[in-house]
Amino acid sequence: MLTSHEAIAWYLDGIRTHVSLAGPPVLAVRAADDGDTLYVSANEADRLVAEELLDADAAAIVPVPWQTPPAAAAAAAGPATPEADVPAELRAARAELLPAETARYRVLGREVAEVLTEVASGLSPATAERDAASALAGRLVARGIDPLVVLVAGAGRRAHRHPLPTDGPLGERAMLVVCGRRSGLIANATRWVGERGADDDRILAVEAAFFAATRPGAQLHDAFAAGCRGYADAGFDADEWQRHHQGGAAGYAGRDPRATAETRDVVRAGHAFAWNPSAPGAKVEDTVLVTDAGVEVLTADERWPTTRVGGLLRPVARPFG
Repeated sequence: MLTSHEAIAWYLDGIRTHVSLAGPPVLAVRAADDGDTLYVSANEADRLVAEELLDADAAAIVPVPWQTPPAAAAAAAGPATPEADVPAELRAARAELLPAETARYRVLGREVAEVLTEVASGLSPATAERDAASALAGRLVARGIDPLVVLVAGAGRRAHRHPLPTDGPLGERAMLVVCGRRSGLIANATRWVGERGADDDRILAVEAAFFAATRPGAQLHDAFAAGCRGYADAGFDADEWQRHHQGGAAGYAGRDPRATAETRDVVRAGHAFAWNPSAPGAKVEDTVLVTDAGVEVLTADERWPTTRVGGLLRPVARPFG
């Protein structure tokens, strides 16, 4: 029984499972050897059949009264294995991106990066954080991308790792963060505008340590440990990694899963990742695809200024104007 946004969007080939971004899915799925049954909120069923489901005839669709959660209706239909019983197996299945999924991810990543470039080109030190956030969200929506996360930190707030935008000005240096979802897949990226930061090069060195360890056959906890060691190697406090999560596998969830010392998922070629090492006033984040030769950066726009680190072009702060 599939009841989460990430599992349902993956299983049904990228459909939009939400109405409210903050709400539960409007459907649940009982997946069985003899066919799938979709339990759909009755007031959403016609729209999903007409606009979202690629092959509505391939599954039985059961409308559910609006006052009954679809997951509850699916559970009441009889015994079924809940997602919570097989989390690792489902993550492994979602991580194995099919060629069509990889193609969609490449386009999504490029467009998210383009939005960051386009918005950054119109910013100035006097721009308010909320105006920058509004421009980012608007351009994402215009491309059919759900703005799941939009963060902006002006010069006075850049030490915050998750800076929800305020009315304050960007000042001489600012951070822009977006997580955008389309066809179920989520692309994550961070960019800096204005002056370069004192720790920009060092944080890129930490990221390079994560990338170097994210290789086919590695276990996620080992890649995580190697990246965390990169803080001390780059001259940061050795415990800096404890002050914020470091990212992890990407795809149908913002992190699927978030990497820790306990995650034992195996890295394979074709898996997506979004590491985000950070320190006060420094952060780097892009969505990448693991290959046998290294990583391919998906959230890239050739118009953004870059430097080469570990054989990859990595973003640097873009001057205003």
